[in-house]
Order: sequence, then C-alpha cells, then structure tokens
Amino acid sequence: MPDDLSLRRGALADAEGMSPEALRRLEAMAAAARRRRRLQAALPWLVIIGMFAIWELCVKAFNVPQFVLPAPTDIYASMVKWWVPLLDNSWQTLMTTLIGFGLAIVFGLLLGIAIGSSTLLYHGLYPLLIGFNSIPKVAVVPILVIWFGIGTVPAVITAFLISFFPIVVNVATGIATVEPELRDVLRALGARHVDIIRKVGLPRAMPYFFASLKIAITVAFVGSIIAETVAANKGIGHLMILASSRFDVPLVFAGLMVTAVMGVVMYVAAVTIENRTTGWATRGQNDQQQVKFGGA
Repeated sequence: MPDDLSLRRGALADAEGMSPEALRRLEAMAAAARRRRRLQAALPWLVIIGMFAIWELCVKAFNVPQFVLPAPTDIYASMVKWWVPLLDNSWQTLMTTLIGFGLAIVFGLLLGIAIGSSTLLYHGLYPLLIGFNSIPKVAVVPILVIWFGIGTVPAVITAFLISFFPIVVNVATGIATVEPELRDVLRALGARHVDIIRKVGLPRAMPYFFASLKIAITVAFVGSIIAETVAANKGIGHLMILASSRFDVPLVFAGLMVTAVMGVVMYVAAVTIENRTTGWATRGQNDQQQVKFGGA
C-alpha cells in the first residue's frame, strides 16, 4: 500500500497539474531552501563564536598582556565578578538611550514629514541640519553640562541629537521621492496635498523610516556613552571610566560587550517591527523566490 507521503504527493500533483517527478524536484528545492534559511539563522552565531575563538587563540599565542588586550575568558570572568554594577549601569544606559531615541523618533518623524512635504522647508532647513550634524557631539556635552548639570539629562539629549539626523533625512527622502506623475494623477482625481502625503507619501517613506531606525538606535548608544564618560555619575560610560582609572581593562571590555549586546537586541527589535509592518516593501524578493521554485 502507498504511504501517506506518496498519497500527499499524488494529491498535490493532481491538484496542481504536476507530475510526481516534478513535485519531488520541487520538494527537494524547498528542502534546500529550508536548509539555507537554517544556515542563515546559524551563521551569525558561528561568526561570533569563531571571532571569539580566534581572539582567544591570538592573545594566548602572542602572550598579550591583560592590560593591553584581555582574552574573552578574562572578560567573561570580569562580567561574572562585576555583574551587579554592570547590570545596574547598563539599565541606566538603556533607559537614557531609549528616552533619547524615542524623542528622536517623534521629532525626527514630524520634521522629516514637514521637510519632505515642502520644497521651501527642504531648501531652508537642510543646510542648518547638515551643519549641526557636522558638529562633534562630544563637543556639545560640556555645554549641556553647563545648562543641565551632571546626570541623566545630558546623556538623553546627546542620544537624541546623534540619532535625530538619520531619521529626518530618511523620512524626508522617502516623501520627497514620490513620483511627480503619481502626484499629478492624484491631483487630477481631486486629492489634496495633505491626502497625497498621508495616503502615498507616508507609506512610501516607511521603508526609509525603518532603515533609519536601524542606524539611529545603534548610534544612540554612542551618544549616551559619550555623555556618560564626560559628565555622569552612573551608566556604562561612567563605569568604563572608573575601570580604566584602575587599569581594569577586562571590565572596560565587559562594558563594551554589554553595550554591543544591547545594541544588537534593539536592532533585532527594529528589524522585527519592520518585517511586520513593511513586509510589502520586500515582496519582490519573495515573488522572485516563488517564481524560481515554480519554474524548476
């Protein structure tokens, strides 16, 4: 008697008008695609493990002093030893970064919509934005300390300033690049300027917006830690300055590792939200894969 798999293949072949041989080839290609997806999911972990292994071997082989470059095992031991201060200070850094990043999303999105919707604002504000973004943010931190004192506020503002520009530029670009022919057609159909921006410009700008989020969330951590190293009494940057003053280099690297982990987690969160909200923007890639499988 035929098994269940043979029956399913026969049913699919009858339903789709395909021969069992073609169906087997299609299943083989689908299995290869699944193996490729599993490899893609495992590849980042394999690369990270390989990097740490090479790092460890190089430090041991060349006998590099710990105060110059600690081995990953020394960094891990330091993380275990100082996990309470690391957890406490990383929470402070995460909080300031998320607050600054949230403010950058709100104001960056609003200003990006305004600039992308108006040619006058585009030409009027862009030189100011580019000039301000060219200023090193570490040079702004002392001014923020004079205005707001040492603490959380300078770190929040620095994270906001350093992550604000990518969001504005990408949102404005997404709205400004709506095809003029499409605008003319919509105006001929009676659409107002606000309707064009709301129904066409904003959806068009969403892939640009999420692309900017993936950049902004990583540089927001840079802004927070810059401010914490200059003027803060808490945070990963402050902890790293204290550790470097004691020549505790493994703890400095432990702070860097914790910051990297937080950045990766926030990046993955942004990618997940992007895939759920703007999956239509990458439908062409999925269609190509389906055509490729169907043409086998």
